[in-house]
Amino acid sequence: MIYREYGKTDKKVSVVGFGAMRFKEPNNRDLCAEMVVEAAKLGINYFDTAPGYFGTKSEEILGQGFKELKRLGLPFYCATKTSKSSNSKIRAEIERQLKRLNLETIDFYHIWCVTSLKNWRERKQHGIIETFVKLKEEGLIRHICVSSHLINDEIKEVLAEGVIEGVLLGYSAYNFSMRQAALDLIAGQGLGCTVMNPLGGGIIPQNPAIFNFIKTRKDESLVEAALHFLFAHRQINTALVGFSELREIKEAVQAVKNYVEIQKSEIERIKGGIVESFNDICTGCQYCDNCPVDIPIPRFLDSYNHKIFYNDHKLLERLKYHWDLNPEQAAECTACGQCEDVCTQHLPIIKRLAEIAALS
Repeated sequence: MIYREYGKTDKKVSVVGFGAMRFKEPNNRDLCAEMVVEAAKLGINYFDTAPGYFGTKSEEILGQGFKELKRLGLPFYCATKTSKSSNSKIRAEIERQLKRLNLETIDFYHIWCVTSLKNWRERKQHGIIETFVKLKEEGLIRHICVSSHLINDEIKEVLAEGVIEGVLLGYSAYNFSMRQAALDLIAGQGLGCTVMNPLGGGIIPQNPAIFNFIKTRKDESLVEAALHFLFAHRQINTALVGFSELREIKEAVQAVKNYVEIQKSEIERIKGGIVESFNDICTGCQYCDNCPVDIPIPRFLDSYNHKIFYNDHKLLERLKYHWDLNPEQAAECTACGQCEDVCTQHLPIIKRLAEIAALS
């Protein structure tokens, strides 16, 4: 296993993290807890969960697994999250979380799902920063982190608070362009960095004809290539893989064993290949992010990609759960054409917004 320093903390985390949100049989707690133990035996020491993953079952599964890890003397770090903002609600939640997780302290506690600067500012007004600082002072959490869906350099405002020690964000060979500026800011400040959806939420392995260009060796599987792309970014400390069964854990650990350092020129080739390989799919360059009526066009186009890859249902899921948007907002488009004028791919953005609005 490869371990990397998590920002400025004294913790070294495994380059593959255990995402506890995709258990195949979440009702079989013993089986899932055994997956946690086996992952630790294979060298994975970063375990990520949240209230809301199978209700409270994910945290309960990890709690059972952690109890066994303590007995075996195997090291681990726990990351979990809260979407609450007020002091009273956060404190009530973390008390329940600590009990479910069989812990006295949470290593990496995340301000969960910051989808926009408006969302961030509202939560700040409720005192979320002060509460997190107090939780750390009291020893209930060790590190203050944030789970961000912000694009471009929007995260700069969040990091300006000076208390954030680590960031969880989506980053993969599929959507890196939307988050590259954020990754650079995080690395520039020497903060911890965890990435989620390393396989693009399954988009990469399910579309080999589109993504085969990310391979750097003939013997690589597409899953390995996607993970190796992330391993090559030294500023990424750990990549969360959502494991559904033990076989997937072994595959991810094998991907680490098979990793060979990738030259920077190869990484640039892969990034350049996105534009060449994506025809009707938005590459996330964000040149359209200057709408006169403030429609967050890059977020809508990212969601439309899920219509292309999957269906309308997946589009709506992406809007709601990833971006905290609703299709009605797309109807505000005035068809001025400014976004299409600057689109490097010449996508029919106005038409796509209309299609999304029609789903409301």
